[in-house]
Amino acid sequence: MVLALLTGAGAGAGAVAFRYMIEGFTLLFTGHGDYSLAGHAGNPWLGVGSWFVIGAPVVGGLIYGPLVSRFAPEARGHGVPEVMYAVNRLGGRMRPQVPIVKSLASALCIGSGGSVGREGPIVQIGSALGSVTGQLLRVSESQLRLLVACGAAGGIAATFNAPIAGVFFALELILRNFETRSFGLVVLSSVTADAVGRAAFGSHPFLTLPGFSFSSPLELVLYAGLGVLASGVGLGFVRVLYSGEDVADRLWHGPEWLRPAVGGVLLGLLLLAVPQMYGVGYPVLEHAVAGHYVIAVLLGLLAAKVLATSLTMWIGGSGGVFAPSLFMGAMLGSAYGAIAHDALPHLAHNAGAYGLVGMGAVFAAAARAPITAVLIIFELTGDYRVILPLMIAVIVATALANAATRDTIYTLKLRRRGIDIDTPAEAGLMARITVAEALDELPAPLAPDQPLREIIDRFAADRASALPVIDKDGTLLGVVSAGDVEQAAAGSTPTRTARALVHETPELRVDQSLEEAVWRLGASDDEGLPVLDEKGEHVVGWLTHRRLLDAYRKHLTERGGDP
Repeated sequence: MVLALLTGAGAGAGAVAFRYMIEGFTLLFTGHGDYSLAGHAGNPWLGVGSWFVIGAPVVGGLIYGPLVSRFAPEARGHGVPEVMYAVNRLGGRMRPQVPIVKSLASALCIGSGGSVGREGPIVQIGSALGSVTGQLLRVSESQLRLLVACGAAGGIAATFNAPIAGVFFALELILRNFETRSFGLVVLSSVTADAVGRAAFGSHPFLTLPGFSFSSPLELVLYAGLGVLASGVGLGFVRVLYSGEDVADRLWHGPEWLRPAVGGVLLGLLLLAVPQMYGVGYPVLEHAVAGHYVIAVLLGLLAAKVLATSLTMWIGGSGGVFAPSLFMGAMLGSAYGAIAHDALPHLAHNAGAYGLVGMGAVFAAAARAPITAVLIIFELTGDYRVILPLMIAVIVATALANAATRDTIYTLKLRRRGIDIDTPAEAGLMARITVAEALDELPAPLAPDQPLREIIDRFAADRASALPVIDKDGTLLGVVSAGDVEQAAAGSTPTRTARALVHETPELRVDQSLEEAVWRLGASDDEGLPVLDEKGEHVVGWLTHRRLLDAYRKHLTERGGDP
């Protein structure tokens, strides 16, 4: 209970600090507190026109790209899948640098124009705080998982001023169970975090939403229809997000740290055309639900948000998909409500009410979290009259999404890495074996200034497929493969050095699981990868496919041959 209280307080403080960081970086990059409603205004600090938004994501990417690649690659993306993986496969263990790197990277990404949310990052930040606290105090694995969930609940509670939704977000998505003991501790953490958030920002909701009206049971048919459309939008967003990511991965051949800056040019051009996509976009959401936009504009903003959020993720940005799904739902619901009001004015009285319900329905379709979706909208509005229409739309959207695919916007990211958290953790032997158990000796490394002739001799003598390149200070620069050497020898510049031939490799540490190692080896063309220590600072060994399989076979033998 004491640790749950501490985790909740830490998550609440983290949410407060993170929100101020976003506001500070937004002001620094744009000269405005929130640029999404500034139209095509220029930057008053720089004295330039609106074209500055083309450069803002580039500058932001140049800062957070190397930060993430060097210190915490798991901070890239929307955060929640990494927390789910830590709870379901790593016993709740998360690295201590994650909260710092994630908060800086996401705040920079959002502040420089990334069209993503702050909820995913604060979930990862709060969860990592809980995990680090538990690891320092050496609590049991079951307690560590609970502390991670407590941090997630606290992050949602403090961000939305929604302690009930925070609890069910942690239980429904992170722990994926509703045990009594879990519920009590998560509630304690969520309430504590919410108290910290209210002390900093007040008790009013972070969104100003219109009143809700519901006059006839027949109107529930219209809300069911909205649920049908919401399922299509939620599933469509997931499809665009991950299909585009595959295309971006195939097209990008440069270093990962540079990807956010280069892709930032495309994001900047989109922001120049549609400035409402800058950052989280809550003011635009409020205007939509309040009825300030016509139907064509609402549908245009919906399409733009799908593209802007997906593009931010494609280029390696850091931020959440919770808020974008709420934004999309608000646009869809407000447009649907306006059409329904024009067609059936005596039945659909309040077009904005459909915007509120649409927010929950699209999130439920994308995340498959109907309880959280209902509770978050209820707590934001504080109006019980929203419950019945909201439940109808959310259940229809969730049921149709479940019928279409078993994957959610969170679990699909893990499944694409070969991780199925719906499979019981005990069935995954590789998830419980660490890379340290499969480690091989590090081959004698190449020096950065070693000439091509000597490199060829080394490969011929060792019959190696790849060799690491390590600087004088022990820093790993990357790997040179036999294919790299062949191409260099056949080229017109045979005097190239190891530094010129080196290519980056996926980061692999001794404390990671073989399940993660399989994914990273599969993502590399090399037959072996260098392995870093737990801090990711020094090279301590080498891992090949053969050594990985030997370690796995050893554990199978100890278990009597049962995988």
